[in-house]
Amino acid sequence: MITRRTLLTAILSFAMLAGCGQHTAMPATDAVVVETPPSDWPRLTSAVQRDSALETRVQEIVAGMSLAQKIGQMTQAEIKSITPDQVRQYYIGSVLNGGGSWPGGNKQARVGDWLALAESYRDASLHTDAAIPIPIIWGTDAVHGHGNVFGATLFPHNIGLGAAHDPGLIEAIGASTARAVRATGINWVFAPTLAVAMNHRWGRSYESFGQDAELVRRYAHAYVRGMQGAFADGNTIATAKHFIGDGATENGTDQGIAKIDRDAMIRVHGAGYYGALEAGVQTVMASYNSWHDVAAGTDYGKMHGARVLLTDALKNAMGFDGFVVSDWNAIGQLPGCSNASCAASINAGNCPGRKRRDCTGADRRRGEPHRARQIACRFVRSASVAKSPRRRCAGNRRPGAGSARGTAIAGAAEK
Repeated sequence: MITRRTLLTAILSFAMLAGCGQHTAMPATDAVVVETPPSDWPRLTSAVQRDSALETRVQEIVAGMSLAQKIGQMTQAEIKSITPDQVRQYYIGSVLNGGGSWPGGNKQARVGDWLALAESYRDASLHTDAAIPIPIIWGTDAVHGHGNVFGATLFPHNIGLGAAHDPGLIEAIGASTARAVRATGINWVFAPTLAVAMNHRWGRSYESFGQDAELVRRYAHAYVRGMQGAFADGNTIATAKHFIGDGATENGTDQGIAKIDRDAMIRVHGAGYYGALEAGVQTVMASYNSWHDVAAGTDYGKMHGARVLLTDALKNAMGFDGFVVSDWNAIGQLPGCSNASCAASINAGNCPGRKRRDCTGADRRRGEPHRARQIACRFVRSASVAKSPRRRCAGNRRPGAGSARGTAIAGAAEK
């Protein structure tokens, strides 16, 4: 039985109470103050404040983890490619379901089927031989509503929503999507997409809210606030994606090269991330594209290997202290890397990695213990944002105690 005390001490899992209570949208007009676009990466203040006691507790837990356990926590496997028993065996930190992936391969799987699978993964993650088992987290591409679930409510593509010029609507959609996702036992959404699409030949331009950078910034703030809310029973973790410049590629080539100068990248394509980070987004997904600042003669290469962007700009300059998740097998596109092994991506700042294959291919020979410890610590800390009823975000209560039929993850084993 999960007690309230267990919940209060469970700092290593997302709370997944499938609450479907009423959502009262906050006014979105004051979400982001219109200001002059920055000339450099701006220092941002997140709505999610650090908790020193939690930070200390997480450091203690990570210090007691083996290298294998840290690597497991940094690995994300697709549900078609991993069993609950493998989650237990390899200390897997997260799973995902991509488009066209359902429990048992059944496109018409019911909500109960999704919830049962989430619970099986969660139970497996809590029955490892780790000193303190860490509950797994599950991410899903619920970009336009929980579209992988049969019968779920779907919303218009981002390009249509951008035409509405209505941040309040975006906040409500984020909140509605979060409630639907939580009802299936899932606690992490790979949205919103914050590309500023500059070329309509890009096949994914419909995923962009538009070419107005300030609108994208406002929408990012509104969506994250709606989805994450006060981290109550009906909220999920949001993901700002794809960092950075996916809408700026030459000729609109998907996963291509953004040949723009630094000023344009910061002022235009960074705008959505400023709004998302200020709203407290907890994860950022790296992009497939490359960036070549031809005017300055600087080739940053693929985003997944660009430490100057993922770490120096995003984390150090802007102050993002969540974790960066890689895109689908994107690490394999870096020189000298494969889908199963990429030290360059880890050192650049990615964690965890989305994989098409199962977790057994992780290459531990190239792992560097100190770096693995740093990344695992960042992963555990950021993923624990919604763990305790005592945790606060701008004065609001985090997810915590409660009982509902939809409860899938309640907390780590009390020690």
